[in-house]
Amino acid sequence: MDFITIFLISVGLCFDTFAVSISIGLMKKKIRFFPATRIAFSFAFFQALMPLLGWAIGIRVKEFVSEIDHWLAFILLALIGGKMIYESLKKDHEKKNFDPLNLWALIGMSVATSIDAFIIGISFGFINVNIIFPIIVIGCVTFFVAMLGILFGKKTGGVFGKKMEIIGGLILFGIGLKILIEHLYF
Repeated sequence: MDFITIFLISVGLCFDTFAVSISIGLMKKKIRFFPATRIAFSFAFFQALMPLLGWAIGIRVKEFVSEIDHWLAFILLALIGGKMIYESLKKDHEKKNFDPLNLWALIGMSVATSIDAFIIGISFGFINVNIIFPIIVIGCVTFFVAMLGILFGKKTGGVFGKKMEIIGGLILFGIGLKILIEHLYF
């Protein structure tokens, strides 16, 4: 898998992290650099860990699904992309008052925003991707996007959060379609 595809997957996976980070910036307008770094690191760690765990499962079952692995990768990416688009179109519910710097709240947000990365990891195992480089890229991109989201939330508010999730969903769907087309026609 080439760098551009891995980078685009990383960006696609980060849109929910970006939206949550904007919310954190909105809630904690006076957040300092080191607490923001702690939040971004937590998001990046889980976003990089989940594909590794998914990949470990994917490589174990790939021999059973090798005939349809490209279809599975497409379906998984399309479902994740569709879910992101659907979630972004939902109306906002009342925001609960909570502290994003609380350890359990931070872990909960980190896991919740990285579930999609677990599924991506499974598809990486199906299509035989060397996992080390993708998890490094995913972690680095997520860290940068989370820091940017917190800053963006502090400065501009949540105007673009939903639109960014839609773009992320479309990117993941497009990558799934690319994998399917490559396996069917090339």
